[in-house]
Amino acid sequence: MFSERTSVGLDVHARSVVACGIDTVTGELLRSRLTPGGADVLDWITRLPGPVAVAYEAGPTGFGLARALRAAGLRCEVVAPSKLARPAGDRVKTDARDALHLARLLHLDEFTTVRVPSVAEEDARDLVRAREDVRGELMRARHRVSKLLLRRGILYSDGKTWTGRHHAWLAAQRFAAAPVQAAYDAALEAVVMAEDRRARLDAAIAVLARDPAWSPVVARLGCLRGIDTLTALGLAVEIGDWQRFTGASIAAYLGLVPSESSSGESRAQGSITKTGNTHARRLLVEAAWHHRPGYRPGVSLRHRWDQASPAARARGHAGNQRLNQRWQAFTTHHKRPVIANVAIARELAGWCWSLATLPD
Repeated sequence: MFSERTSVGLDVHARSVVACGIDTVTGELLRSRLTPGGADVLDWITRLPGPVAVAYEAGPTGFGLARALRAAGLRCEVVAPSKLARPAGDRVKTDARDALHLARLLHLDEFTTVRVPSVAEEDARDLVRAREDVRGELMRARHRVSKLLLRRGILYSDGKTWTGRHHAWLAAQRFAAAPVQAAYDAALEAVVMAEDRRARLDAAIAVLARDPAWSPVVARLGCLRGIDTLTALGLAVEIGDWQRFTGASIAAYLGLVPSESSSGESRAQGSITKTGNTHARRLLVEAAWHHRPGYRPGVSLRHRWDQASPAARARGHAGNQRLNQRWQAFTTHHKRPVIANVAIARELAGWCWSLATLPD
């Protein structure tokens, strides 16, 4: 419950911070426009009647301000923007009104917080998200090359695509029209450069995964099918503190539970909510497809088992069996694969939680 004297709301932007404080004893409103540096904000807050609590919305400016205020001994809450309660008829939105709204919600304890990651977690997130960006860029670059060839009736039929042999075949393609050749060379160069960037980031991720801060969780998560070093580290850095969830609540946090609109005796469920961490959700949905084929532990999975404890191996083996049985049941009942896969991803999130919270 709110126990401080002054409630402060901050509307934080790249070049300015609009602050509004409410003195809960006198009812006085205190306003100011500040520079975004933590020192200026802290100086203004320390001149308010104490004790003081502060809230601002999570956004592109990051968590540096929250860390600076907390280091100074202040309670600072970072609020989830999508969970802010706002009257439906409120049609006037300004920085000052947003700051006042946050101050009032903080005083009433009517807000949902966002966990502030550590500096190490944020650094690791930047790396895995950079790799995610390169994955998307590479996919688009490959599509441009293949579709340019397809428009001219050129198809590759000598095995799998994007292998060494396929790259040699692509490099040998020539066109009589100079504009087409220039466009093709540029598109193929984009593919090669994106693959080089991906390889460098994969190497950096492999090094980071061996860091003692991440290696225990990465090793345990790797006991599940479809979760290699890249996926395990991505889940570890995106979720951070696994202890704040349960096996049931983590799926809701990741937006893998069905939406619902029920009233009285009627109950209607829709598609998944897709709230929470998008990157972690995509990793789980992608990993869930690996549980569709028959379960036979392969060389790579057994190698990952060798890096984990016996308890983690046993838990991972049980999870792999359970998820494959679920896939078989969905297939028997003729469930659409994309819908079945989301259900598997929802249960996979719980198995990941059970492994991440497993004692060392």
